[in-house]
Amino acid sequence: MTRPSYTTEKSRLEKEMAKLQKRIQTLQTKQRKPKIAAIVRSMREYDITLEEVSAAFNRKAPGRKPAAPRKTSATAKRVVAPKYRHPETQATWTGRGKAPRWISEAEAAGTPRETFLIADKAG
Repeated sequence: MTRPSYTTEKSRLEKEMAKLQKRIQTLQTKQRKPKIAAIVRSMREYDITLEEVSAAFNRKAPGRKPAAPRKTSATAKRVVAPKYRHPETQATWTGRGKAPRWISEAEAAGTPRETFLIADKAG
């Protein structure tokens, strides 16, 4: 028994995919027909025109406030006050994330991190 080549296998799968897509479309059409019929029946019952439906569809619901813009990660970030300051260069660090080189080098030289703490202005 021989193995099918890439092109024949691809062709067979594409035909199968086309059949499945057609079946999906048929199923969707079957599901939509009764819904459309019910909408048309209601429109006739209440003398609703297409223009009225179009206007209502494009109009915002009365009494509803417009949705507030969602905050993205860039706008949701808060500013954090610095916790440490280098006495000579005045460089600061919040204490979050990886320590800056000047703190790492000072600690390696034996200076404790607390030496660089910024004094609390409230107290």
